[in-house]
Amino acid sequence: MKSIVGKDSFPTNAKDKKLSQLTISLAQQTSGRRKYSQAAMFYLFRIAAVINALALMIILFFLIKNGWRAINWTFLTQAPIDSMTKGGILPCIVGTIYLSIGAMAVAFPLGTASAIYLNEYAKQGPVLRVIRFGINNLAGVPSVVFGLFGLALFVTWMKMGVSILSGSLTLGFLTLPVIIGTAEEALRAVPDTYREASLGLGASKWQTIYRVVLPAALPSMLTGGILALSRAAGETAAIMFTAAVFYTKKLPTSVFDQVMALPYHIYVLATAGTEIEQTRHLQYGTALVLIFLVLGMNLVAIIYRSRLRKNR
Repeated sequence: MKSIVGKDSFPTNAKDKKLSQLTISLAQQTSGRRKYSQAAMFYLFRIAAVINALALMIILFFLIKNGWRAINWTFLTQAPIDSMTKGGILPCIVGTIYLSIGAMAVAFPLGTASAIYLNEYAKQGPVLRVIRFGINNLAGVPSVVFGLFGLALFVTWMKMGVSILSGSLTLGFLTLPVIIGTAEEALRAVPDTYREASLGLGASKWQTIYRVVLPAALPSMLTGGILALSRAAGETAAIMFTAAVFYTKKLPTSVFDQVMALPYHIYVLATAGTEIEQTRHLQYGTALVLIFLVLGMNLVAIIYRSRLRKNR
């Protein structure tokens, strides 16, 4: 019996050993494939990042090369003269700042309030899905459509005229889907334990949202505000019907005043007909100022967001 058991046990042990070796080999092959695929994806992401960085650097180099001669104190502090072939772009800078700040003053509170309702109060169901579907589609509507909408509603029907207020409201509605989407994602990222702990201590739902959820989500919400600010500052079609004018020397003193704006001014210079060669350096100089103005406003928002995150 001992010899029989011993003879039977050897093949079994050999089979187990071969099976374990095969399992280890397959695991090593699988691990090797995962490492290769992971390395390949990392290299792909690095290449994508390098391409984006190179594209930005090429654009900046092109603008700086062609527009740096136009940048001087006169260019930044005076109004255009001689059919906008000389002088500066101060009214355009001021108008762009006013329109961007006005758009954020409209879009950020309204977008945040909409996101709070959709994420915290609204019941899940087909109606909510339709609303979110509409918001996502609204983000893809061309800006010229928003411009015509602002022209029909704010300029003509509400009789606000071509003004900062009409342009700010139009840009606010244009950037609203971006802010709603990022604000909703920021609210979803707040752990439910925060809400449960606050409600367990006796706070109402609104007190929980106002004192617990919003402070935790605000830094991420500002990311959407930064993206919306960049889009508002660079829009042309949305303001050419509602706020921007071809030429004005006067700086705005009221929200009902017309303004010049950097994007529209670039468009005017680029389509100046026979004067296009004469104004080429002004086009690139104006575009360069617009880029640095947007970067500056974004930098202020980013610094404020970083301070909020540190104080959490």
